This record gives sequence, C-alpha cells and structure tokens, in this order.
Amino acid sequence: MVLSLGAGCGSSESAGSSSGDDAASGGASKNDGSIEGGTNGGDGGNITPEGGAALAPGAVNLGSAGGFVILSKSGISTVPPSAVTGELGVSPAAADAITGFALTADATNVFSVSSQVTGKVYAADFAVPTPSNLTTAVSDMQTAFTDAAGRAPKATELGAGDVGGMTLDAGVYKWGTGLLVPTDVTLDGKSTDVWIFQIAQNLTVSSGAKIVLTGGALAKNVFWQVAGSADLDTTSHLEGILMSQTSIALHTGASIHGRLLAQTAVTIDHSTVVRPD
Repeated sequence: MVLSLGAGCGSSESAGSSSGDDAASGGASKNDGSIEGGTNGGDGGNITPEGGAALAPGAVNLGSAGGFVILSKSGISTVPPSAVTGELGVSPAAADAITGFALTADATNVFSVSSQVTGKVYAADFAVPTPSNLTTAVSDMQTAFTDAAGRAPKATELGAGDVGGMTLDAGVYKWGTGLLVPTDVTLDGKSTDVWIFQIAQNLTVSSGAKIVLTGGALAKNVFWQVAGSADLDTTSHLEGILMSQTSIALHTGASIHGRLLAQTAVTIDHSTVVRPD
C-alpha cells in the first residue's frame, strides 16, 4: 500500500530557525566530559549535540538530549555483544543502573567507557559537571517530547494504526491508539523534510520489519513520539529519533539509526544503535 499526502511538515511554531543540530557529526570527545563540535561545546564539560548545522525547518529541537544516542531516566541494559555508536546517559539513576556493558571508569570519574560503546557513558553519580549536564539533558528530552506531541497533524488514524507496506511523505501523523509496523514502511522525501509520528499508546515494529528512507530523507529528521512503550522485535530496524514516555526495548538483533530517548528504561539485546548523520 502506497500513501502520498502532500509535503506539509510541523506547525509554524517549530524550531526551524534554531541552531544546535540534533544530529551527530562524529565530533571528537575530550577528557573533560565535553563533546567537541557541539554548538555549545568546549565550555567546561557540557554534554552538547554533536555537529553545528542548523535544524531542518519543522524539526524537533532536542537541545542537549541530542548529544546522546541513548538517554534514559531509570536505566540502560544490554545483552552483549551490542554495538553502540554515540554517548549514553542515565539520570537520575546512578551508574549501577547501566548493566551488561562492563563499564570502566575514566580516571576523572566524569565518564566511563565500554568495549560495546564507541563513545562515552555518563551517569548521575559521576563527577561534576556530569550530574548537572544530565539533569539538563533529561529536561530537554522531556521538552522535546512535549513539543513533538503538540504539533498539528495533517493525518490522523492512518491505517487504523497499521501502516505496514505504506510509503509516507513528510508531515505530522497522529494515532489515538498504538501503532503497528508489521512490514517495511518507506519514508520518502528530501533531506530537509521532517516526519513526526504521534502515538498515544505503544509502538510495535514486528520481527524483520524495517523503516526505509528514500529520496534523500534523513534519520535525524524523523521523530517517533510514543506515549506508551516502544518495542522493536527481533532483527527489525528503525530510522529516526525514538522518544518514549515509558520504556524502549530492542529485541535480539534489532537495530536503529537514530536515538533512543526514554523516560524510564532502555533495554537492548545483541543490538546495533548508531547515531544519525
């Protein structure tokens, strides 16, 4: 099934003129806990979004939450080996809520490292400035969630909550139920196009199902705002920024090119998580 619904994006109150990209450019990390290349980086250990390009018109501004590939309030766990590219953070939970990663603390105790993570790992009980930086990032995560939830939709209840096989152009889509992705879904648009999916209950991506980007569409411009939990079944693949008001689970072999931002816990199982370009 193919759907084409005009090229409209979010409302005019979007962060289209804001700076501070929520995408990553692979900026080099420094031992003071900062991430080089962020628009606010290099000022005493701030954890900031990587890269410096402007947000796409209509994109959701993640603020400092955009400096993380996984950010959670209550914990991050893995069944190894997983492969994570980007920074991890938990707050207000402490480092013991990060399990399965075999963390090794840096001498500064500002961050830890793991063989499964290409990047740094932060927790609320690490040395300053990490606790305050994480508090800000979590607040920014919640602000971004509220922003995404408040955008005016151009389509509601599409497919009665089942979008399997569809091709979707840019815009805001809203469901008062859960959303099921049982088979591949294609997002087709330009590099400046934005997709926001507002889901009142759970997001379920079935085993082997994939989100596919075509026409120049970028993962950093795709936002999944999920009021319930988000569940990616075995070997499934998601593109975009996944923001869940509860939990996020990636089952065996599931992957995402994007970010996992959860207001409770994140669990991954032999998964690949790569920050968006």
